[in-house]
Amino acid sequence: MMLLTRDRSFYRDLLVLAIPVALQNFITFAVTLADNLMTGALGDASISGVYMGGQIQTLLQLFSGGIEGAILILAAQYWGKADTESIKRIISIGVHFTLAVGTVFTCLCAFFPRKIIGIFTPDLAVIGEGADYLRIVCFSYLFFCLTQALIAAMRSVEVANIGMAVSGVSLITNISLNYALIFGKFGFPALGVRGAAIATLISRIVETAIMAVYVFRIDRKLCLKLSDFFRTDALLRKDFIRYGLPIAGGQVIWGINMMGNSMILGRFDQYVIAGASIANTLNALAFVTMNGMSAAVSIITGKTVGAGKIELLKEYARTVQILFLGLGLLTGAMIALAKTPFIGMYAGVSKETAGYAHQFCTVLAVTMVGTCYQAACLAGLVKAGGDVGFVFKMDTFFVLLVVLPSAVISARLGAPAWLVFACLKCDQILKCFVAFFKIRSFNWIKNLTRD
Repeated sequence: MMLLTRDRSFYRDLLVLAIPVALQNFITFAVTLADNLMTGALGDASISGVYMGGQIQTLLQLFSGGIEGAILILAAQYWGKADTESIKRIISIGVHFTLAVGTVFTCLCAFFPRKIIGIFTPDLAVIGEGADYLRIVCFSYLFFCLTQALIAAMRSVEVANIGMAVSGVSLITNISLNYALIFGKFGFPALGVRGAAIATLISRIVETAIMAVYVFRIDRKLCLKLSDFFRTDALLRKDFIRYGLPIAGGQVIWGINMMGNSMILGRFDQYVIAGASIANTLNALAFVTMNGMSAAVSIITGKTVGAGKIELLKEYARTVQILFLGLGLLTGAMIALAKTPFIGMYAGVSKETAGYAHQFCTVLAVTMVGTCYQAACLAGLVKAGGDVGFVFKMDTFFVLLVVLPSAVISARLGAPAWLVFACLKCDQILKCFVAFFKIRSFNWIKNLTRD
């Protein structure tokens, strides 16, 4: 049995789809990095406040990501059948759901910013900075949700370049406005963290405008019209809810996990919070290539299942496991080597913060090996292959019964911050064993389309 597939189209499609998605993820990451680096110059309280405010954005991404995942998985399988009319209805249903989520998040954060930041930390200085950031940036949420849903729709039909282009323009816009509004350059007032929030809001509006022009004026695969977003289909809505709920549920679980992470680390001092912010930023940078390739695997998997090429998919599954294990080892080594110069980029942080960041990065260098392998197997193969319920159940088990309890217990027992942080990341290694045996069973391959 060949361990790696000889189908050259797999490697070609993997690169063609992964490179633009990875670049888009990198650019999106760079926007967050720009916020962190520039606000980091304002001191520990500012960087911690933006980090805590950014947790709401991360939580929103998880909720909207569940809807985008449903769009991607269902639409990709219909793309394998060349059924564009069903894809249009799936996109319409997804947009309705994601705009509803964005509206809820916007309202909560606009009216209760201090209470929301206060959930994560009791530090009054951090709460003040985080609330100033959140009460402005929350108005970007609707634009973000719409843009990401449309990008997912384009990815499902193997159009990945537009997401990269949109993020590139957003990066330039965000960095330019950050510099002007945070520090008061070019005649603008120095607004600190509020300037970072305004820059992000304007960048999201620009993203949505570009995406709308592409979808309605340039794309020739789906040829969407505004009227398509007012059309729906009862059967497809039922499928969307049926298969989308476990995906969205999994994202909710990860939202709980992210909130738990912030609440547990938020009980430490601001040096630990800032150190975790820096370490997680490096983790996100290391994650972009893997995430892009994993997204490409999802598209290839959905299309292959929809086309009914099951034996070919089994070849692909074996290949994915080997490729992503190697990528995990490489990425973990890169984190270990890059942590010192990366932390050195944060000129305004204290020695205590830098020390914690070093410890946390060391933990991430180990867990990233597992992240690369299990994420590609579980999200790229199992979930995209049709067994969305399995991934939801497994995520629920690990988050609620392993990750959060172990972190809470270790924190209560007075364990050092790095050990608590390791407990919060332990599932990334443990899931690898589950993923290995699940892939070998091949009972995750399920066609979700209607004839």
